[in-house]
Order: sequence, then structure tokens, then C-alpha cells
Amino acid sequence: MKANCWLGRNVVDVEDVPDPRILNERDAIVRITSTAICGSDLHLYDGYIPTMKRGDVLGHEFMGEVVDKGSRVGNLNIGDRVVVPFPIACGDCNACEKELYSLCENSNPNAGLAEKMFGFPTAGIFGYSHLTGGFAGGQAEYARVPFADVGPIKIENGIPDESVLFLSDIFPTGYMGAEMCEIKNGDVIAIWGAGPVGQFAAASARMLGAERVIMIDRFEYRLRIARENTGAETLNYDGIDDVPEALKELTGGRGPDACIDAVGMESHHHGSVYAYDRVKHAARMEADRPFAIREAIMSCRNGGIVSVIGVYGGFVDKFPLGALMNRGISIKTGQCHVQRYMRPLLERIQEGEIDPSFVITHKIPLSQAPIGYELFKHKLDNCLKVVLKP
Repeated sequence: MKANCWLGRNVVDVEDVPDPRILNERDAIVRITSTAICGSDLHLYDGYIPTMKRGDVLGHEFMGEVVDKGSRVGNLNIGDRVVVPFPIACGDCNACEKELYSLCENSNPNAGLAEKMFGFPTAGIFGYSHLTGGFAGGQAEYARVPFADVGPIKIENGIPDESVLFLSDIFPTGYMGAEMCEIKNGDVIAIWGAGPVGQFAAASARMLGAERVIMIDRFEYRLRIARENTGAETLNYDGIDDVPEALKELTGGRGPDACIDAVGMESHHHGSVYAYDRVKHAARMEADRPFAIREAIMSCRNGGIVSVIGVYGGFVDKFPLGALMNRGISIKTGQCHVQRYMRPLLERIQEGEIDPSFVITHKIPLSQAPIGYELFKHKLDNCLKVVLKP
């Protein structure tokens, strides 16, 4: 089959790889009909996530048709359309019983690697390095889905792929980011990053009752999409010396009730501190560029919440722990527990509350995946989200 493979820093290509096969009685094989490039994939593309190997199949946002299954997959039938969640979860461990699916204790065969990096292992993830299990991803014609009796959700009634594909990751991730803000009527939520996850965080914050959502980014086309589709106010930080001060002005001096970091480890800004981060990051002396999380903490009102859904991989410098502690700010974070949110968010789609396809700007064949990565990374042609069609 054809699959998009990681070949080294900033190099991917579509190559011939072996077809997946059933390895366990809880496996299913899915013929992929739609898959997407995620902002998290750029961290792999840029070489900032360790343990990648040449030839690894990328991609963790995908859906398609079940073409084979193991004997214990009783919830699915051959021919079912399914969306596959990016975390691989067994459904039986302590974490899964608490619906903390991205922390599954049984799905990562390389748990020892993750334990060395994070202290404890996390769940397996499709197409996201050997740190998370080395599973082949979904930017391919077919994928093996472990624990298929737990993860995939059936899609019926002819809903188009584009409206449900993002149940695999970015819609639940944005929703969880908003949910962690504990939104009350009248709250003001600020969001760093108007990429696809930030867009869904904004839409979700409005669905959960936020009175105002303020989106912070530097690309005007992304801010326009947020205004038109989520009702967010927007703040372009290019030319602004002090984002926290700007947010104080917009909130009567108090600051937002909660702040969402939807950027993560490769955040961008300007000035001397950003230059410091760039140098240390490029030299691999700092695992992440934490400008967005720093600003979110310094912007949040006293006693507020900072919700972190942007991906971080390791250690950061100049973290404002004193501001966090002395001002009573709570941090909530985590890889999304996608399985928890798929059905309720599918119901919102079916009821017409939201059509997630608004983030798609480019649909191209899988064979053009390398072009898609360049479009997405460099924001060419007003690219917000790329969907690949095998």
C-alpha cells in the first residue's frame, strides 16, 4: 500500500509499505477514506519529537471503512464507516475506567521510553514516534487499529467525511480545552493560536456559555476564519509590544477568566525572549519554545485557569512559576481523552450546532502529502487545514 513516511527532518514522502494485518483478536483493519495533517505532525516534521525512525508512517487523524476485524471486535462489522480516535486505549485499565483514555496503561508497548521522558508512560498514539508506541499512522491507504472494540465510532446516515473526520482529534481536543476552563455564563476566554485546534476551542467555549472569546494570532486569514465561524473577537499580536496589557485593556483591567494555550512547543513571537527561545530550541538546549504558555499565565486574571492543549514534549526555561503560585492560577492540561467526547460531539454535529468542516482549506490526494506539509507548515495559500484523500 501507499503511505506517507517520515524520512528525516523536514522530509516526508509517499512510499510503498507492507499492508497492515490482524495481529490481535481485538484489531481491525480500516481502509482509509480521509486523513489529515495535524499541527502536532509538524513537531515530528521539524524534528523536535525524539525517537522517530526513517520510514515511520505518519498521521493520527483518520477515518474509513472496516475491511477486516479480529474475533473479539463485536461492536463493528465489515463495511462500517468509522472515525478512529488518535489515542489507543484498552478500555480496561485504571485510567480507561476513569475515562482518561490518553493515559491508558496497556496500549504503549514502549512504555519504558515514555517513563524515562515523562516519569510515567502514556497511551499509544498512531503515527507519533516510538515514544508513544511506534504505531503506523493513518496517512496511508490502510491502517491497523488496535483495541478496535473500544476506540472507533460508527458513522451512519451519510454524513460526509469532512464533517466528522475531526472527531478523531482536533474537535475533541478543542472542546476539552474549553471544558477545562470551567466556563460560567459571562466568562471571557482568551485563546492563543487560531489554528484548527484553537478554532474548535473558540467554538466550544461559545457552546459552553462564554460571553466573549478573544483569539490571539498573527495571521489575518486565520483570525478572519475565527471571526466568521466562531464569533470570536481577534487580536493580531504583530505590532503589539505587550499582549497581557492589551488583554487587560479589553477586559477592564481584570484579565480573561481563563486562557487556552492552543499553540504548544513551537510558539512564535518577537523580541529578545523569543530570540532566546529560538536559539536554545534550535540547539536542542531547550525542548520547547514556551512563549504562549508564559503569556497565558501572565494574562490570566487572579484565581483563573490556564488550559494547555498545545503539545509540549519536554522541558522549558523561564517558566513564571511565581506568578502561577502567588496569583492562585490553576493549570489544567493533557492529551485529549478523545473516546470520552466522540459521541456527544457527534450528536452536536448531527443536531446542526456545528459543522467542523469550516476549518478545511485544502483537500489533496495522499500522493501530494509532501506538498501538503509544506503548505501547512509555511501557511502558504492561506492554509489552515489539509485533508488527504488516499
